Amino acid sequence: MAQERTRNVIEEDPHDHDRGLSFGIDRLMSRRRALQFLAVGGLTALVGCGSSDDSASAGGSTPAPAATTSSTDSGTTVTEEIPEETGGPFPADGSNGPNVLTESGIVRQNITTSFGSLSGTAEGAPLTIAMTILDVQKGGAPVAGAAVYVWQCDRQGGYSLYSQGVIDQNYLRGVQEADAAGRLSFTSIFPAAYSGRWPHIHFEVYSSLAEATAGGSKLMTSQIALPEDACNQAFATAGYEQSVPNIAQTSLDTDNVFRDGYSTQIGTVTGSPETGMTVRLKVGV
Repeated sequence: MAQERTRNVIEEDPHDHDRGLSFGIDRLMSRRRALQFLAVGGLTALVGCGSSDDSASAGGSTPAPAATTSSTDSGTTVTEEIPEETGGPFPADGSNGPNVLTESGIVRQNITTSFGSLSGTAEGAPLTIAMTILDVQKGGAPVAGAAVYVWQCDRQGGYSLYSQGVIDQNYLRGVQEADAAGRLSFTSIFPAAYSGRWPHIHFEVYSSLAEATAGGSKLMTSQIALPEDACNQAFATAGYEQSVPNIAQTSLDTDNVFRDGYSTQIGTVTGSPETGMTVRLKVGV
């Protein structure tokens, strides 16, 4: 697996909404974790597992011919790892407060509703998050059996379990396992643009479903950037009124996470708010 490329997220930005308490430690340790994973046979553990679509694992991958290549949804070959990014202050992975990863019900494809003892549904423009995890050192071979944990804000910009008004919800969080082709997906809603950040979706990659649901060591943490035209379509619908002025105040080139380069993080969006949108991203690990 290719050596991890660390991003230089600017510290002095006043909008540090997405800088988790463990951000510095995660960045320093992520490469060591990946190497440890390889050393204990992580690649073998990934072979033959599978199921779902939404990217995840910087861990290992299934054997594939050296000549095999994969492309991003825009048609370019995946030749580099997606950047490591901050998980922010609202991960609910045990690093800052609650840990949903060890709760029964976290493994689910539809993340629009709360699970377990909580109830409630996140309203908004329907969005499918479709990811494919690929090993760049193996020519883009799929990483089967990896697990991805995704989380995002709701239509009002709030994060469940943390933000005022949704502390008693755990929606818009879930885990899925990659199938034999490295694919997984989630049913969600289009996230809001809140003050200081470009619209985005957080995710963590784990070596396996068992590792993810045990709240184990992450192989990678990153974010999906949503393209401007798709944002404008979604924010023209009811409930996203505050996102319109918020997105006007920033851009991908000035966002405190994406401004140092986002070419491997920006998804391809198809569909419409009326019929349902899909964001696709091929993730090099």
